Amino acid sequence: MFAVRSLLPGLLLALPSVAMAQRVPVPDADPRIQKLVASVSEQRLRDLNVKLASFATRSTLSDATSTTRGIGAARQWMLEELKRSSPRLQVSFDTHRIAPQGRITREVELRNVMAVLPGKSPRRVYITGHYDTVNLGGGGQLALNAGAGANPQASREFNHDVDAPGANDDGSGTVLTMELARVFAESGIEFDATLVFMCWAGEEQGLIGSTAHAQQLAADQVVVEANFNNDIIGNIQGGGGLIDGESVRVYSLGPEDSMNRALARYIQRVAATYVPSHGIRLMAREDRFGRGSDHSSFTSFGFPAVVFREANENYSRQHTANDTVGGVNFAYLAQNTRVNAAGAASVALAPPAPKVTGPAGQALVSRNPSGYDATLQWAPSPGAAGYRIYWRDTWNNSWERSQVVGNVTQFTLAGLSIDDWVFGVAAIGADGAESLVSAYVSPTRRVNEVKLVK
Repeated sequence: MFAVRSLLPGLLLALPSVAMAQRVPVPDADPRIQKLVASVSEQRLRDLNVKLASFATRSTLSDATSTTRGIGAARQWMLEELKRSSPRLQVSFDTHRIAPQGRITREVELRNVMAVLPGKSPRRVYITGHYDTVNLGGGGQLALNAGAGANPQASREFNHDVDAPGANDDGSGTVLTMELARVFAESGIEFDATLVFMCWAGEEQGLIGSTAHAQQLAADQVVVEANFNNDIIGNIQGGGGLIDGESVRVYSLGPEDSMNRALARYIQRVAATYVPSHGIRLMAREDRFGRGSDHSSFTSFGFPAVVFREANENYSRQHTANDTVGGVNFAYLAQNTRVNAAGAASVALAPPAPKVTGPAGQALVSRNPSGYDATLQWAPSPGAAGYRIYWRDTWNNSWERSQVVGNVTQFTLAGLSIDDWVFGVAAIGADGAESLVSAYVSPTRRVNEVKLVK
């Protein structure tokens, strides 16, 4: 929710001069989002996490027949809990039959747990975490970081029914997703976008559940505006002794003007309004070295996605029986949940981000009319009452200036060279809700191979 309140199309006039430009504004607070953020319950996060860990293991290849232990019991409880959360939620299993491959050593029926909150439009905003767990033995992730057991085929030797409570990895992301399904459904807000709350299986075997889902989204040409993925976000004391309960890392795949990076910048700006005491540390890479999570399934198919990670990790409590509820700080997890809530609600209330490329993928920007100006064009966004143009120096990563323009699809910034500045545009709804920023990306110049006389 950004700083143009109660915009009416008739009041949105194109400003004639860049002298009217302002520094990028701090978003105004929307009372609907403030109430939604305040509805996050630390106690419910704790209760959900305790119950989730009580199934002992949620390994994708663990026993699926028991009613008290293993992945089958866990996913059935999650399904029923989400149904109890609100009648507004459409809750189901997203089921895939997986053939043996990589760390999936036998055919398995994989079930993601999905809750959908329909919006006014079919475009989707995802909030996700993976509910499956693994016990690697021999020191877990700490051993892998040291180089031991790095062969993914080593899982063939694992007993998938041993204890792997996964309270933090990724019980923290799972209960965040489940709690926000309740909070969003009970808010009574009518969102423009459809919200999808998804708990993945098969992450520990190579992002299997999320990849199966994302490739189906791509095949069906579903529009996904954003994926807020959460993986290991509940611990405040790192293995090296550092304690940080006041910030969270947000990783996003480049390049710097990708929609992944646009989403990360957006989260940071929105959090400054709704959860100002919690720092957002933007990480300019897809994920940590040698590790990954389900957001990569989305970016692989061109869907904008980021992953939230706790500020300091303790590897000795990951992928072992030691990943218990005692290692989760629920006040910290609640803050990360509130950041997700504010960001996802802001995206879902706003119009879709404008499309700034032509049929051939070319950036719709020119030097017209003088040859030294910046004329920007974009396709209209459904529900937009106006637009905000952004620009920054090419060496900077954060937007520096902005200017609100009318309900138009072209605007000229006189005297600003497209060679010296990066430009972007966001759509603004009639209630002031502002979309992600679509940047005009400079094309890469390709050089043909020179043929030499032999």
